[in-house]
Amino acid sequence: MTTQDGGFVSRLSGRLASLLGLALIVAAAGAGHAVPATSPATAIFAGGCFWCMEPPFDRLDGVASTTSGYIGGHVPNPAYEAVSSGRTGHAEAVRIEYDPEKISYEQLLDVFWRNIDPTDPGGQFCDRGSQYRAQIFYQNDGQRAAAERSRAALVANKPFAQPVITEIVPATKFYPAEEYHQDYYLKNPLRYKFYRHRCGRDERLEFLWGVDDGEKK
Repeated sequence: MTTQDGGFVSRLSGRLASLLGLALIVAAAGAGHAVPATSPATAIFAGGCFWCMEPPFDRLDGVASTTSGYIGGHVPNPAYEAVSSGRTGHAEAVRIEYDPEKISYEQLLDVFWRNIDPTDPGGQFCDRGSQYRAQIFYQNDGQRAAAERSRAALVANKPFAQPVITEIVPATKFYPAEEYHQDYYLKNPLRYKFYRHRCGRDERLEFLWGVDDGEKK
């Protein structure tokens, strides 16, 4: 090999090394933006006034957020005034975003039951009408099966005499409620506490379940 050939090979090797290093850098940068293996999961429950359904889930480890909204109706993009009149067919509901590696759907179901009156066919507590119905909205077969097992266990071991009438239904489009409804209990704590007390929610829950879960805050 001549001196000229040796110089060419040396330059080629250097370029290959540079390209390899660049490829490694690009690969590393791409890895930093990879889609997480486990995406946040969601659960959707209706339990009467959505103001009162956010706090029990917000305080759970593994719950990332709760969103008040409307589901189960026949009118697109419903507004609160229309939903609260009962004309749209929607229920007030809460959508829970959670990490399934920290908390399970089954655990969320347990909290749901303890924060509703599963014996009431006409609404929840002082709020009357189908817009305040209690329902579990499943989003896949796994959630449906878990909800059915949970309800069956409740029926077999319920601490009250009345039948459990809460339905398990497929989820339809969920519409987030107006911004002033989100985290209402944090934005308007005095009004929230007054409404909750006036509605008799805690007294009825304690009567049904035999315990106060601390939601009188």
